Amino acid sequence: MTSYRQIYYHIVFETNGRADVLIKEHQDALYKYIWGIIKENNCVLYRINGVGDHIHILCDLHPMISLGNLVRDVKAGSSKWIKQSGYFPNFKSWRDGYAAFTCSYLDKDKVINYINNQEEHHRKISFVDELKTLLKDNNIQYDNRYL
Repeated sequence: MTSYRQIYYHIVFETNGRADVLIKEHQDALYKYIWGIIKENNCVLYRINGVGDHIHILCDLHPMISLGNLVRDVKAGSSKWIKQSGYFPNFKSWRDGYAAFTCSYLDKDKVINYINNQEEHHRKISFVDELKTLLKDNNIQYDNRYL
């Protein structure tokens, strides 16, 4: 019998200290590099976008890779590329940890639209408030000390 599955993850991670260092004019190059890492892990990228201090990714997770390993590979690989590229001279590292939320096929377009509109969204709300909302909406307990 053939196995069938769909595992959409909305992944969010931020720069260390929430530093606003991801310069807009070079973000597309960074996103293309991250897309390559996602493809190397046999996952499918549906959308990636962000602002100066964090990134959102929507991807389909291949069943042979764990979420933690994918995020580790994306963060480690992109961090090395960022430092070598010189595009983001004030970037030090990604902050430890990440947030990840599953979504259904029926919600996929809604999440893609949300990720597409990050710049406009963050004119009205801070990253911390956005993260709190995402955590609450997904019924995830959190400690304010770690946000």
